[in-house]
Amino acid sequence: MQELAATSVRAIPRTVWALGLVSLFMDLSSELVHSLLPVFLVGTLGVSVLTVGLIEGVAEATALIVKVFSGALSDFIGRRKGLLLLGYGLAALTKPLFPLAASADTVFTARILDRVGKGIRGAPRDALVADVATAEIRGACFGLRQSLDTVGAFLGPILAILLMLWFAGEITWVLWFAVIPAAVAVGLLLFGVSEPSQEGSGQQFRSPINPRSLRQFSRAYWWVVGIGAVFTLARFSEAFLVLRALQSGFSATWVPLVMVVMAAFYMLSAYPVGKWSDRVSRTALLGAGLLLLIVADLVLAYADSSAMALLGVALWGLHMGFSQGILASLVADTTPADLKGTAFGLFNLASGLALLLASVIAGWLWQEFGAAVTFYAGAGFSVVALLLLLTRRRLIET
Repeated sequence: MQELAATSVRAIPRTVWALGLVSLFMDLSSELVHSLLPVFLVGTLGVSVLTVGLIEGVAEATALIVKVFSGALSDFIGRRKGLLLLGYGLAALTKPLFPLAASADTVFTARILDRVGKGIRGAPRDALVADVATAEIRGACFGLRQSLDTVGAFLGPILAILLMLWFAGEITWVLWFAVIPAAVAVGLLLFGVSEPSQEGSGQQFRSPINPRSLRQFSRAYWWVVGIGAVFTLARFSEAFLVLRALQSGFSATWVPLVMVVMAAFYMLSAYPVGKWSDRVSRTALLGAGLLLLIVADLVLAYADSSAMALLGVALWGLHMGFSQGILASLVADTTPADLKGTAFGLFNLASGLALLLASVIAGWLWQEFGAAVTFYAGAGFSVVALLLLLTRRRLIET
């Protein structure tokens, strides 16, 4: 078994490893910021929880919506790396705006630009993984990239805690340190990532949202898109996890521990689950991820202590490991080879609209009815997604 695992890891292309390291450093930078941003907005700038939901929803939805066009563009030009450099470079340039912010408007602008960068790079990056990964190790490749990405999400909040202790809770000083790993990520991408030449490059550009393009995708693909969108309605912004931790007794200095715990369980599960999905049913593993999210939401709804809040966060991270790489693999499994970028873009368009709606709903429910109702609603959406998955499992797997 150990020999098989080692062989599988060695078989993963160098490009996947390099993309994973780029994601690691950028996520380290982003999560250093994001683990403190809800506290900065509510505690320092004095904005409401509904406003936090709007900022997070619009920002994350922007990233996912932009992916639809960057994915199609990468299919058209037959090259992915240029779009990756543009996306990661824009995200790196936004990092100084956070410590310079004196109002929620500046934070909102920085988040939008940062997420535009994420949107530009997201679909071409996933398509590049699909380009270099053979079908036999596709789940492992997506899982590995996701795991390395999550190493950064794990280290970023830890660094935030250490810096908060060092600077005695001065969030502005801590946010400046996010600039360094972002710059490292761009450097690694520039010199460490190569891509194969694409057949069909130079074909006429087609908008991804047109009848001709849409008809080329199978019913199985569209069900993956639909289930992913409902799944996203259940998985609103992680800013609400941070705010729940504050309610349960965490101080501003230690609240990034929430993101550390979530990222740790995500990181430890993403690659093994992705590799496992190459040998067993991907939809069964996705169903397990939905069950984990339901339990996580219920625990967080009932959480009345820091320990219970952390248990809910741990389950939330575990559900991410059982779902994000699996969904990406299902998109790759159900789409034509020459339309991978467009396929990921359309998938993320639907997820982006769902995430915008989810974060606004979560912010409104929190403000009007309290935190518990917010997480009950998340559990309800998860049940709907699970029922859809169970009814269409055979279609997706054929």
